[in-house]
Amino acid sequence: MLYLLLYPLHTDLSWLNLFRYVTFRAAYAAVTAFLIAFLLGPPLIKLLKRKMVEEIIRDEVPRRHLTKAGTPSMGGLLILAAIVVPTLLWADISSRYVIAALVVTVALGAMGFVDDYLKLISKKPLGLLARWKFIAQAVLALAIGLFVYFFPLDNGMTTWLTFPFLKDVAIDLGAWYILFVLITVVGSTNAVNLTDGLDGLAAGSMLFAGAAYAVMCYVVGNVNFAEYLQVMYVVGGAELTVYMAAMVGALLGFLWFNSYPAQVFMGDTGALALGGGIGTVAILIKQELLLVIVGGAFVIETLSVMTQVAYFKLTGGKRVFKMAPLHHHYELKGLAEPKITIRFWLISAICAVIGLSTLKIR
Repeated sequence: MLYLLLYPLHTDLSWLNLFRYVTFRAAYAAVTAFLIAFLLGPPLIKLLKRKMVEEIIRDEVPRRHLTKAGTPSMGGLLILAAIVVPTLLWADISSRYVIAALVVTVALGAMGFVDDYLKLISKKPLGLLARWKFIAQAVLALAIGLFVYFFPLDNGMTTWLTFPFLKDVAIDLGAWYILFVLITVVGSTNAVNLTDGLDGLAAGSMLFAGAAYAVMCYVVGNVNFAEYLQVMYVVGGAELTVYMAAMVGALLGFLWFNSYPAQVFMGDTGALALGGGIGTVAILIKQELLLVIVGGAFVIETLSVMTQVAYFKLTGGKRVFKMAPLHHHYELKGLAEPKITIRFWLISAICAVIGLSTLKIR
């Protein structure tokens, strides 16, 4: 919005030429997002406490989680505000990529809000039934798949998949790319949701993944960098750097209150929005498979659940882990919660570095 309002005036006021640069607007989107989360955090937490929107501790989680009972949840509202408002302020809102990312973020945030509302306010323990959540996520992901298929990228490579580390290998999925988009967006959405189980775990891990994708958005959207690093150039893709920077700033602000011991939890409102948002960006900038590397911590958590369920069914009740997702396994092994969280952050940081390294290794 500021870009559309102020940049046209740069012929009269030369300093407004700053708004031309994505890096400038991304930096201030991050700062704005942090300030929104930091300033709105205390009043939102007080409101949630007053309305008794408090975390319900499930019977199947480790007993130490009983101490978290009464902690306000639905803090994802803070994350949503801190992503959407700065993006609207600092990004070029005429960009179809930015609009697509915002639509997915808000839609999944709304879905998470309904789920949290049913669980925490209406006191329905199951919240939104899993099948309805999956159907809603699939419909939204299908809409994104149809969007990119029927309104393709300018380079005509929309349905092509490139591979990290490899510069001359690509596969054209054709119409099957729509299904691939569905799997990617739904998968990333639920992977973040599964990881959201310890104070600061999902937010901190997503912080590193978000920062890596902010860099990727800028690289693929800059014709010179894309050509030099031999990655697919996406016209207008750099504008998503502003969105991802806002996500990073929002997570920094949220961690101020969500770090151990947490004053607020993000709930499904935040987890679904974050997972779907980064999955959509990966699709839009044609770095889909890189998400497996950059989001390594989330992949590990998801695989631990899948392994546990499959092994349990195949062996008639035996388990690979003491409890899944994996962070609960380490809790039951006696590791302190902050230590588990920080180690997952370190894994996420390494995964982000490896993901970015693929740019040069190509």
